[in-house]
Amino acid sequence: MSRSGKIDLHIHTTVSDGTDTPYELINNLKSANVGIFSVTDHDAVKTGKIISKLLTSNDPAFITGVEFSCKDENGQYHILGYGFDPDCEDVQRIVSLGHSYRIKKVRARLDFLKSQFGFSFPEEEITHLFTLDNPGKPHIANLMVKYSYAETKDKAIEDYINCAYFANEYVRPEEAIEGIVNSGGIPILAHPFFGSGNELISGTDMENRLQRLMDFGLKGIEAFYSGFNAKMRGEAIKLAEKYNLYVTAGSDYHGKNKPITLGDTGLDREDDYPKGLCRFLEIFGI
Repeated sequence: MSRSGKIDLHIHTTVSDGTDTPYELINNLKSANVGIFSVTDHDAVKTGKIISKLLTSNDPAFITGVEFSCKDENGQYHILGYGFDPDCEDVQRIVSLGHSYRIKKVRARLDFLKSQFGFSFPEEEITHLFTLDNPGKPHIANLMVKYSYAETKDKAIEDYINCAYFANEYVRPEEAIEGIVNSGGIPILAHPFFGSGNELISGTDMENRLQRLMDFGLKGIEAFYSGFNAKMRGEAIKLAEKYNLYVTAGSDYHGKNKPITLGDTGLDREDDYPKGLCRFLEIFGI
């Protein structure tokens, strides 16, 4: 496969909290001149199977992906996985674990909104919410806007949903990394400068964080990201070179749920590809 067009290896669809269906995404990728892509829906691997059935020889090159939301006593992490076998028991186990925690959080948030603010929704809306593959904050926020509890989705999340504090259960980073590796995949740290909430991580803290995850089997870092400036990209690339890590580029596109466009990674030209990204693409024959 040739490297033609932009690279975007961090994308979400309706299988998690994006607004593009897999079919719509493929057409939008072409319009955005994206030539290499991966769909990394939260705690879900089924998108890869759906996408693979839709692709033709004229479509962009595709790499199977996932994004696991993780947390431990040292902070919060988002672990991306690429090129794994989606039918492997190890990755399926992490998907099931992440989904079970996600459902518990949705129930807790709905209970909180009802008890603290008196916000309630018709039973059919609640039933539909729990039929989704990966319901979360955006889905609840959209309901709040629909029933006039909030003016916008962002205000619903910031002013109400994020006020909920409860005992949270998360997939641990070592669990996600192990599940990806044992399924034949490559684990990558997503948007590494961003921690919990508005936390910004860099310098020695970033390096220590990276070394800890490498001990678990982490193989790469998302050095190009829609929310990064040139300084961040430079620091990430230096760390990748220092530790011989793979490099990826992703926008974190969510369709209409976030003001981010496909291919918005800060990486536009092939002659700018760092060695870590070239090595990563070569694994997939790209």
